[in-house]
Amino acid sequence: MDLILKIWRQKQRDSEGVMKTYTVKNISKDSSFLEMLDILNNDLVNNLEEPVAFDHDCREGICGMCSLYINGEAHGPEKRVTTCQLHMRKFNDGDTIYIEPWRAKSLPVIKDLVVDRSAFDRIQQAGGYISVNTSGNTQDANLTPIPKEDADKSFDAATCIGCAACVATCKNSSAMLFLSAKVSQFALLPQGKVEASQRVSNMVKQMDEEGFGNCSNTGACEVECPKGISLENISMMNREFLKSTLKT
Repeated sequence: MDLILKIWRQKQRDSEGVMKTYTVKNISKDSSFLEMLDILNNDLVNNLEEPVAFDHDCREGICGMCSLYINGEAHGPEKRVTTCQLHMRKFNDGDTIYIEPWRAKSLPVIKDLVVDRSAFDRIQQAGGYISVNTSGNTQDANLTPIPKEDADKSFDAATCIGCAACVATCKNSSAMLFLSAKVSQFALLPQGKVEASQRVSNMVKQMDEEGFGNCSNTGACEVECPKGISLENISMMNREFLKSTLKT
């Protein structure tokens, strides 16, 4: 396939960005989207041009670093996949593809397609942990009876990879789907009860301090989430937050 790429180039955080046009040729339909960008960068380096900066790590849909806005959709046209799992068979020969970074005040561009997602780290650090008994007499977690429905919901919430597609696709740049997933995975399990009140209040406070907007109630976050995190987690987070305010 031969493709025309319209890519956002921005030298650094405070620089003005611009869309630049590139052409790539003989791209295999079996290539991943990131492999296609690797081919582009190889061509740029060979032509003594600066390669396009983009985030990647595991390339297995687990780390969430490869997040890109592709033709106006978070992670591209295929549902329930990350950018690294997107393959070029989803595009046609001669297509023009627009590639941009996330657009949110709380996720500033570092360079080109790379954004700063450290706000998510700070939200997680504010309360995303449980007490651990290191006395040597810790009880095996499997000995604590947990309803299967709760265990399944907790596991589903824990699949959130923090890619921030929910923020990028929300018109208010809300991080509530991410935050609710992190709250739910603990709130549903006995091990998470100790810090329950403190956890949700601290994480919500940190989210607000980072400048994320309120939930827009449009459901776009769930639609674009590569892991299909459910909006039901936001309802659970709201209940947990209400309980925490009543206790304090």
